[in-house]
Formats: sequence, C-alpha cells, structure tokens
Amino acid sequence: MDHNRTPLFSALRRHAENNPLQFHIPGHKKGVGTDSEFRNFIGDNALSIDLINIAPLDDLHQPTGVIEESQKLAADAFGADYTFFSVQGTSGAIMTMIMSVCAPGDKIIVPRNVHKSIMSAIIFAGARPVFISPARDSNLGIDHGITTRSVRRALERHPDAKAVLVINPTYFGICANLKEIVDLVHSYDIPVLVDEAHGVLIHFNDELPMSAMQAGADLAATSVHKLGGSMTQSSVLNLKAGRVNPQRVQTIISMLTTTSTSYILLASLDTSRRNLAVNGHAIAEKAIGLAQHAREEINAIPGLYCFGKEILGGEATFDYDPTKLTIHVRHLGITGYEAENWLRDNINLEVELSDMYNILCLITPGDTEDSISQLLGALRAMVEHYPQVEEVQELVVKIPEIPQLSLTPREAFYGETEVLPFKESAGRIIAEFIYVYPPGIPILLPGEVISQSNIDYIVDHVEVGLPVKGPEDRSIQFVKVIVEESAIF
Repeated sequence: MDHNRTPLFSALRRHAENNPLQFHIPGHKKGVGTDSEFRNFIGDNALSIDLINIAPLDDLHQPTGVIEESQKLAADAFGADYTFFSVQGTSGAIMTMIMSVCAPGDKIIVPRNVHKSIMSAIIFAGARPVFISPARDSNLGIDHGITTRSVRRALERHPDAKAVLVINPTYFGICANLKEIVDLVHSYDIPVLVDEAHGVLIHFNDELPMSAMQAGADLAATSVHKLGGSMTQSSVLNLKAGRVNPQRVQTIISMLTTTSTSYILLASLDTSRRNLAVNGHAIAEKAIGLAQHAREEINAIPGLYCFGKEILGGEATFDYDPTKLTIHVRHLGITGYEAENWLRDNINLEVELSDMYNILCLITPGDTEDSISQLLGALRAMVEHYPQVEEVQELVVKIPEIPQLSLTPREAFYGETEVLPFKESAGRIIAEFIYVYPPGIPILLPGEVISQSNIDYIVDHVEVGLPVKGPEDRSIQFVKVIVEESAIF
C-alpha cells in the first residue's frame, strides 16, 4: 500500500481550499464565529478543517470513503486485519475491546493493576473480573506485568473466561513474554486483548519489544497520541480476524463514540500513520539512541539509578522499551513526588509521572540532543540540592491481598448504597473505586469486601500526602457501601 497517501487529511485540505458556503455545524464557521484571541492562537488552518461528517468527508460511524481508506492504511501499517480510529482516546478503544467480547455475567481475566477504563468497561458490560496479581519489583517499588505461569493458573481455574487482558508494555516499559501468553490463551480458544497504550513505536522498530499484532493478539488498543505524534485523545484499535467479529467491534465503538467526531483528531491519526509507516524505523531508532545515552549519563550521577537491560531475565521482565526512563530517586532520601515537584518548581521541567520512589521520563520522536542535555542538567542540579544520604529510609507499604469480590462491579456500582465513615467500614461491600495513582493499582473496586488491612493501607497513603483517588468524598473520610438488610426476628 502507498503509505505516502493521507486520504482523510487530503480530503479535508481540498474541502477547505474549495471554501464552500457553510450552513452546518460547527457554529464558528471556519473560525469567524469564535473568540478572536483563541482564533489568533490556534490559526485559521486548524479551524478550517474543524468539520463534521458531511458526505465528502465520510463518517467514522459507518465509514465507506476517505476514513475507510485511512483505516485500511493504518491496519497495514500496524500489521492488523482491521483498524478502527478512536477519538475517545485509548480509554474508548479499551472499553470497546471488552464490551465486544463480554456479556453480562461473563468472566474476564485481567491484571490487578488495570487502567480505570478497563474497570469502567467491566461495569458497563456487567462482566465478572478474575484478577491476576502483577509481579512486583521490590527493589524499584513498581509493578511489572502478569506472567505466563499466573495466566495458566487462571485459565485452569476459569476455562470458561471470555477473554484475557494483558498490559504490554507496562507504563514503565516492561514486557512479559507476550507471544507465549497469547499462544497459551489461544490453546483454550479464548481471545487476547492487549492494553498497548504505551507501545505505539514498538510496531516500527525491531529493537523494541514485540507488538500485540506481531504476537497474534486478537485486539489491541494503542495510543498513537502518547508516543506516535497524533493529537491528544486520538488512538487506534487494532484487530486480528478470527476470534472477534469486526462488525461487532464497529457497532460497539460507534455506541461509545460521539456523533460529533473531531476531524482534526482524525486527520492527525491519518498523518501520524503516514509518518510512522514511512519514517517510523528511523524516528524510533533516534529516540532509542537518545534514551540510551541519557540512561548512561543518569547512572553516572550519584544517587540516581535508571534500569536497563540488566532488569531482564525474570518471567515478568522478558523485554523492555528503552525509551522509558524510570529514574529511581530513593537514595537521595526523597520520594518521586518530591523530585517531580522540585523539577517543576525550580527547573520548569515536567515528568510523565512520579511515585514513592521514581520519576518517569518519556523519550519520544519529539526529543533532541538539546532536550536530553537539559534533562541531564536538571537531574544533576536536583542531586546537588538533595545529596545522597547515608541511610535510606525504607517506606515500603505492602499492597494488601486482593479483597473478596462479593458482587459484580456492575451490581455494586448500581446497587442501593449508604455512606459510612471510611475507618469504620471494615467488612462492608464498597460501591465505588479507591486507588493510588500512580502507579494505578486499585486497592478497592465496587463489589469487594473492605478489610482492615485495606483501610490501614489507604489511611497510611492519605496521611503522607500521596494521591489516593476514586471516591466521591475526595478527603477519603467517608465511603459508599452497599446497604445491608437487617435480619427479621
């Protein structure tokens, strides 16, 4: 296929150049009706292609023209049989994956450290999650993926599951043996869904881990906007034909997608596919080189550590994406949160995330030797401010055991509830989410029984100022639980 073509973007440009008289939405009509300061900042070119699904521009909900052509080109680029554009971000693509294969009451095997969109989809579908604990790295204080061994155990206990979901790569760039997991799950004739939000570049360079489509997965939600150059909120859903019905996927993604689809976002997917298909190997190679140079320099700075190939060798650490720089700061006697805030307040530098022990910096095709040099200078300045300490305070708080699931998340989320003081809620069934993000592992999900260890763990995090999120009461003083019927005597 000719990947220099951009069917949708080219059609949008032609339409703007024709300058038709518009009596349809959007109401700003090529920017004339929008705020003048915003128009001057954004520019008339962008506003001229902020259009809707009129006939020459096709319709994302039932594509038969330039959008269909663009999606076919994307499928070829990503090694898929079908590719669906998402303007609802990767969250929308993930929800589509799950709702395409799960009906009410169906089991789905998922890692415990799932993105909240996965749990949202499980609630919408009425599915019953079977959780697998991710492998935990006690040295770095982060979670990796799930192992083949744990997937095998889950399948032996739940051979009636409708799907297995895998995160690959993890936020920190770590991969398990995805091909091995896919082959195992397929031996049960069960589809594999992959949260590939942080793996768009792995499709285009063999120095990076294997992609979901290369491994033979059935569906994969991939964030083009995160690392591949498209605009925020634009992603793709890739499908291998066989175990999942593509028409069903089209129906579900249409149900979840606004009818006022953004053609600017769609055009950015079309053009980013061109750039990745034509130049992806070279731009990924450049990012890898910059990242490896940065990694070497970071490891020469006293008190900092950025893992590389030496982390590999375990079942959960089969491969890694070197463009993710996980910088361990514990030996400076500070938390990752403190490091993030110091870099923001003193250097005007923003990192991707921070947690108890680490900060994560992403090296992308948008980086240059100059940006890497500035990052290294900022880290050296931070180390001068926080010199390495003699004794490192261990602040390890163990993740409590996964609670008992007494109701499906959907039953609990929509059930009759009451509000209790959180510290007095042990033994009750929670009706909302509580999680610490990052790293994003849910501590409590709707339908689970609250234990005292869960309460203690969450209170410890709140008291040291870590980001506990989820409940309607942001202070975590109160929690919604399922109403219990009193016995009748």
